[in-house]
Amino acid sequence: MTFLLNIDVPDVERATTFYTAAFGLTVGRRFGNDFVELLGWPAPVYLLTKQAGTMGAGGDRRRYARHWTPVHIDVVVDDVDAAVERALRAGAILEVAASDAPYGRIAMLADPFGHGFCLLAFSAQGTTRCSGRRPSVARQNKKYENNPMHSREHLEIPHFCDTEMM
Repeated sequence: MTFLLNIDVPDVERATTFYTAAFGLTVGRRFGNDFVELLGWPAPVYLLTKQAGTMGAGGDRRRYARHWTPVHIDVVVDDVDAAVERALRAGAILEVAASDAPYGRIAMLADPFGHGFCLLAFSAQGTTRCSGRRPSVARQNKKYENNPMHSREHLEIPHFCDTEMM
């Protein structure tokens, strides 16, 4: 099974510029003028040109003003404050400044197309509520260690089995 991330945008070139500048992603393939693959995260990102007002899922029309969605991107970084500055320079909108949380540090932003995302860094003290102890990071990350698509910050994410911690 493979995971990938599709992001609908009204302007694929503008979105490519934003996502490469904000997150250091690189263009993989282009499928015509309206479909770009970005690489550099654990899953490939596909930017898809979909104009505002066209039909989306469930009869809801696409809109690119800031909107709430229960599914969003959390980008794990080593330094939240530096990542926020980079994202802002690329055109992101800061919604909640970086702050400390029980699991680490987090900031909430939106891309220029209204899609929310968080930048976060987990603290080394994280524990799992299901076991009461810190999981073996080495065991969790074994499947990623030889994959060039996974950066170092993705290799040391503690696993949380209780989403209330996040």
